[in-house]
Amino acid sequence: MARAGPCLSACVRPSRLISLAAALTLAGAAALAEAPRRVVSINLCTDLLAMLIAEPGQLVSVSKLAADPRSSAMAGAARAYPANRGGAEEIVALRPDLVLAGRFSDPATISMLRRLGIKVEQFEITRRIDEIPAQIRQAGQLLGREERAEALVAEFQARRAALAPPPGVRPLAAIFHPNGYSQGTGTLSDDILAHAGFDNLAARLGRTGGGLIAIEDLVMADPDLLILARPYPATSRAEEILGHPALRATAAARQPAYTDPDWTCGAPQVLDAVARLAERRRALAGE
Repeated sequence: MARAGPCLSACVRPSRLISLAAALTLAGAAALAEAPRRVVSINLCTDLLAMLIAEPGQLVSVSKLAADPRSSAMAGAARAYPANRGGAEEIVALRPDLVLAGRFSDPATISMLRRLGIKVEQFEITRRIDEIPAQIRQAGQLLGREERAEALVAEFQARRAALAPPPGVRPLAAIFHPNGYSQGTGTLSDDILAHAGFDNLAARLGRTGGGLIAIEDLVMADPDLLILARPYPATSRAEEILGHPALRATAAARQPAYTDPDWTCGAPQVLDAVARLAERRRALAGE
């Protein structure tokens, strides 16, 4: 009787090998394309995007800030999710197959997670409103929820177009936070003001990014709208400048506007901030 030797590829017809290879390739591609089942977000702005886009049960944790109404535009919704503090050990314990982070999330945490083979995707800081659709689409692609993301983008773009300010003279707005901190060109705050039909005092003074405005410059500019930060319950020396008599004597200080969590992230809620400012612009114009 002939001895039965090992039978490998030589015993299989070439056409059968090609079909098998193709099947394995397709299976591998399907595995790669499969939507993540356990997503953890460790950044406030990715929290918002994930809560808006993820399917039920897909998002298993958001950052602690997400449930803070002083910081988050979705604080109520965030309370439905377990909160994390962004530490590597607690994130690993959640067994995620995808972690969403910001560009400036803790690099030690990001490095540790990646060394452990956990996929981490970092989102850039949004500096312009027209960057938000790309952020939404990025989140949708990562979560395997492209259709949901496109619906959000369409809704966002339609509302943005409806809020476009009319041409003409633009009133002057001044963001003035504790210590005289403001936001100039190249910031999301500056673009929010522009979309609402205002000029930005910090930009007019040549500020790029975040920086300080002297109270003398603000008083001399006599802005049409003063935009403050809401005070915290406890007082601080940084907030003392907001009660300066010269500031309180300006006409704009009588009815200031306030920044809120809608100003913080490149998410659809930013248009809520634009809408409120647009109402103030119309009131200033007597509309």
